[in-house]
Amino acid sequence: MEKLKLFVEIHQLKEQGFKVAAIANKLGISRNTVYKFLEMSLEEAVVWANSLNSRKKKLDPYRDQILSWLKEYPDLSSSQVEDWLKEHHSGIQIGGSTVRLFVKDLREIYHIAKVPYVRDHEAVEELPMGQQGQVDWGEITVKNKEKKDVKLYFITFVLSHSRYKYVEWQGKPFTTRDTIRCHENAFIYFGGMPEELVYDQDHLITVSENAGDILLTSEFQAYKSQRKFRIYLCRKADPQSKGKIENVVKFVKRNFAKSRVFSNIDAWNEQSIAWLGRTGNHNVHNTTKKRPEEVHALEKQHLTPVSPLLSLESSHGSSITRIVCPDNIIKYRSNRYSVPLGTYRPKGCNKVYIETKDTELIIKASQQGEILARHTLSKGKGELIKSRQHSRDRSKGIHAYKETITRQFSDEEQATLFIQKLSEHYPRYIRDQLQIVQSTIHHFRQEIEEALDICIKDQLWSANDLRDVTLHLSRINESKEPQTLQFNNINQGNTPVIRATAHVRELDDYIKILGGVGQ
Repeated sequence: MEKLKLFVEIHQLKEQGFKVAAIANKLGISRNTVYKFLEMSLEEAVVWANSLNSRKKKLDPYRDQILSWLKEYPDLSSSQVEDWLKEHHSGIQIGGSTVRLFVKDLREIYHIAKVPYVRDHEAVEELPMGQQGQVDWGEITVKNKEKKDVKLYFITFVLSHSRYKYVEWQGKPFTTRDTIRCHENAFIYFGGMPEELVYDQDHLITVSENAGDILLTSEFQAYKSQRKFRIYLCRKADPQSKGKIENVVKFVKRNFAKSRVFSNIDAWNEQSIAWLGRTGNHNVHNTTKKRPEEVHALEKQHLTPVSPLLSLESSHGSSITRIVCPDNIIKYRSNRYSVPLGTYRPKGCNKVYIETKDTELIIKASQQGEILARHTLSKGKGELIKSRQHSRDRSKGIHAYKETITRQFSDEEQATLFIQKLSEHYPRYIRDQLQIVQSTIHHFRQEIEEALDICIKDQLWSANDLRDVTLHLSRINESKEPQTLQFNNINQGNTPVIRATAHVRELDDYIKILGGVGQ
């Protein structure tokens, strides 16, 4: 019916004297559509409209899935639907117009409205290859698997000529050190560095801008001096200077992040890189009408080569620093590297200095101080690189603890046997078992020797059994001298005496309860 209604409107406007361009503009359709309908007769239009209802569409097999996405997330764009289809169905070959028309039909049939987002932009001249890159930060709140809100932060880079993009995410606000690390990762991803980078007036890299004299933070100044790229700071409310990166931030939020379920930051970054290869850098750019990945293959030759590893130990007196975590590791390039135990101090300064030489990471206590650790740099992500010299000899502390307890018994041979059995039966909880033994010795010094004999005789290999037997022996000893309880009779002057003796079980009864072999 909609197609037939459009057919009638086009012919009516034509009869009223409207030209083809005016009809297309008035009805919001293309001129080719106007020509196609004008060439049809009414009978042909009816047959054509009826054929549309029975004609199979390429995306019909995915209809239910796409419809469920639109119902759950009504503001999904057709380009995002296209990306999700490619993500969930590898190898699918579809065009953007096919998805766009299919999504449009579903919205009309099921009345799923979408509020359009419109923003004005001003065209700027294209820059030569390798001249400029743009950088900006963003943040977004997404849902995790438990439907709880998770706030994520990201930094984006784009090469101005090719529109080739890079994105990196983290679960906390960016620091200057994070920003420097992401710059290095972006240069590796791009295969080089542009001559100039464009930024907002961000506190992570700048202190102030005084009439064109840019004052950078000390860490970023040292980094810029070593990498030797130019910096251009945009004025506030000047989107024309960095419109490309603003579009990238919007693209990342709407096409990749929106409505995606968060699991963990490493998986999220992996999905982001996959999205860049599948959509962000693969799809034809709306302005250049080219694929960024194809243009980047040419622009890459005009980028300044950079070494894959960077040390900021320089003559500028600044270096890359890291904070030692409570588990005595530092984080560098998405990996964890160990430092000697005791390096972390709960109430002290935990800053260390790092330097890279070839494939080696050097960790120092101070800029020119002693070397705390040397590690081979890992090429992976999420790995723990740990030196055996930095590990605690866990057996040494337990061994000393065992000897301390053994020496407190008169029969050290019996005590050694009992402690050995504890280690065999409770290897994961041996420290807890030893603590119970030590506590029992402290509170029941007189009964502990006899209790040890009973436990060994009846093969009760547990510190809890030793404690219970000791406690029982202690109660027996207390009951050997009956306690006399006296009550004063207020009405009579005499003082009657009531003697009461506690009932004592036989020791064998307790052995049976404890589950020993003597039952």
